[in-house]
Amino acid sequence: QVQLVESGGGLVQPGGSLRLSCAASGFRLDYYAITWFRRAPGKEREGVACITTRDGETYYADSVKGRFNISRDKNTVYLQMNSLKPEDTAVYYCASGPLNESPGDPGWSSRHLYDYWGQGTQVTVSS
Repeated sequence: QVQLVESGGGLVQPGGSLRLSCAASGFRLDYYAITWFRRAPGKEREGVACITTRDGETYYADSVKGRFNISRDKNTVYLQMNSLKPEDTAVYYCASGPLNESPGDPGWSSRHLYDYWGQGTQVTVSS
């Protein structure tokens, strides 16, 4: 059973930075997508950034390109968030799903690709 545990959320001022972590365990295959989603109040859940385990492909939502960076170190996936804006305020979730092929763009952001979800971590950007 795959388990995902997020950490690193909190309150930060506009323009500040945070790093989220997703500790993953229980993988039995070698090819997964691991993706950060977020849900802001009153909005639908949206894909933020994705990384694949076999070859390290990365994908980003247009709204975070140039500000966020996703990386992986063994079984932990990080989301470095810089130049944060109030509209980045949301609960951030880590999700994972097995792959047979590259998910492509925008396929990576489809929630139907993901079988496993973490509990989420709150990120609040406010002065």
